[in-house]
Amino acid sequence: MIIKSVKLTNFRSHEFFELNCWKETAMISGENGSGKTSILEGIYETLQGKSFRAVDREIVKRGKDFYRVEVLYVDGEKVVVIYDAKANKKTFLAGDKKTARLPRKYKYPIVLFEPDDLNLVGASPSRKRDYFDRSFSQLNEKYSSSLSKYNKALRQRNELLKKEYLKKEEMFSWNVLLARLGVELWKTRVSFVEKINKRLTDVYRSIAENDDKIGITLERDAEFEESGYLRQLEANFERDRMIGHTSFGAHRDNYTFFFNEVEADGSASRGEVRSIVIALKFIEAEEIFEKLGKVPVVLLDDVFSELDETRQKALVKNFKKNQVIITSVGAVEDNY
Repeated sequence: MIIKSVKLTNFRSHEFFELNCWKETAMISGENGSGKTSILEGIYETLQGKSFRAVDREIVKRGKDFYRVEVLYVDGEKVVVIYDAKANKKTFLAGDKKTARLPRKYKYPIVLFEPDDLNLVGASPSRKRDYFDRSFSQLNEKYSSSLSKYNKALRQRNELLKKEYLKKEEMFSWNVLLARLGVELWKTRVSFVEKINKRLTDVYRSIAENDDKIGITLERDAEFEESGYLRQLEANFERDRMIGHTSFGAHRDNYTFFFNEVEADGSASRGEVRSIVIALKFIEAEEIFEKLGKVPVVLLDDVFSELDETRQKALVKNFKKNQVIITSVGAVEDNY
């Protein structure tokens, strides 16, 4: 077990909430709208340094001017995050130090499973990018940093494109930065997709118990190195000015799932799609352990009600070595 207890203060609908984890599996049950997901959000933020749902000002309980989350680990370490709404300032308390960001040594990996993840195969390109970006960022600190810098540079370039009078030379420094970071993102994404594909079919078959073949492809605008990426951005200048945003680059990547060499969206059944997503989660947990040497905490947000018995048993079996925190509208049989 990794987490001993969690305390929330003024966090969304919770004025105060405390969760004590007495064993490897903790169950949080309640009606829809009762704040179950918010508890997982608080855990995620304290372990990862940011929410998976919203910005800080949207998290503070209405009428309050701060929120606080405290996670106590089994080994005695404690991490606290405090957000001051008046100052719009977030502070992390870890290891007797105050920092504006959660130090890397205090980050702990998480596998998060939301109901919407079950629709991943047919989701929009941006939704799929967000999913894989979050997964890859846990595995590679440099990827997380490059992604953050890329998104900031992209926003700056898009703001410039809205100027009434704009010279092409004004874009050069942003084009150079986007080209460098965009190629870094491409290379890391390709590498991770290759690793996933080496395992995906076998893991899927262990869940679905059939001989289907599963794969993922990363669809990009091009396969340029930095110089080619830069030339393409420059070539698109007039078009980008006209539409008001950057029409080429890593922010347009898409992940396509294949089921027996045909696009899974539209050819795979609902159950087959769910088996694909569960297989992805198992691979994510395995990659985290292999690369980081840590057994991730697993957060399951009301997904059992969306799965049949076979897939529920697959989750139980494959996450048996993990600390699991589950939210559910009703009771879930405790087979852990």
